[in-house]
Amino acid sequence: MRRRFPPQAKHTYYLSEGGQETELMYRFGFELPEFAMFPLLDRPDAVVALTGMYTRYLETAAANGFSALMGGLDYRASPDWAAKLGYSTDGLAEAQFRCIDFLREVARPFRGQVPFIQISGIVGPRGDAYSLNLAITSEAAEDYHSVQLGTLARAGVDFVTAMTFNSVPEAVGVARAAAQVNLPLGICFTLDSTSRLKSGPTLREAVEMTDLEAGDARPDFYGINCSHPYEFMAALEPGDWIKRIRMLRPNASPMDKIALCQIGHLEEGDPEQLGILMGELGRRYPHIDIWGGCCGTWEKHLGKIAQNLKRQLE
Repeated sequence: MRRRFPPQAKHTYYLSEGGQETELMYRFGFELPEFAMFPLLDRPDAVVALTGMYTRYLETAAANGFSALMGGLDYRASPDWAAKLGYSTDGLAEAQFRCIDFLREVARPFRGQVPFIQISGIVGPRGDAYSLNLAITSEAAEDYHSVQLGTLARAGVDFVTAMTFNSVPEAVGVARAAAQVNLPLGICFTLDSTSRLKSGPTLREAVEMTDLEAGDARPDFYGINCSHPYEFMAALEPGDWIKRIRMLRPNASPMDKIALCQIGHLEEGDPEQLGILMGELGRRYPHIDIWGGCCGTWEKHLGKIAQNLKRQLE
């Protein structure tokens, strides 16, 4: 039987991590070649920073009675990106295992403090999430992403999140690859200032086309990440399809996405306003139960989001 992410449950919210890359670069001063975090596990000082960062995420979840969805170190842990960093096939697999082991170790003290903890592998797109890449077919995407997903299956992750996808064929391919190794999957699309995917479809079109083409391999749900609410709120158009959206991970600021990663400092936007906007979306769409952050966000933003959502449970 196909493994699935737990179904929505009344009065249950999950909190994910924030924008780890921008936090590591601009709060803690670490360089991330190719935007990859997993090589930091070779640096004791970075492990200390990572442990503190994830501990604060979990403390925020515990303080607000949220369950936790933990992932993030392996966004670039796929063959093309790892090759640019000098990793062999075996070296990449070892790095992925270390990522998951690290998350489990950080989460261990919170078992009992947090209602439910899911350890997630993170899959990023093969190309640049913010550009129109060379066309990728669903077949090529399935073949490519099967490498990372196969390792995540062997590592025993609870779940996989595909982040910042902007191509329907690539989304179909990663869905098929996850189904092949029996891993639950959520796919997050990123939207531009037109409230569409960079490749052209609306969010609704992307969700419906991916579901149709993936068939029995369709993901457990969809989400939005690396977009500010001002970019994606217009995309949440009425219809039954909206029930397929279950995760929201906004950027802190409506600034250009690439600029947020290259600006040289942490652009945190207005955490209070972001929390209010997310709380309003939680009221409007009570089926959305997985919340977190992306570029520019950290535990300060997660706390505001959780506090506003918590009012929906009271």
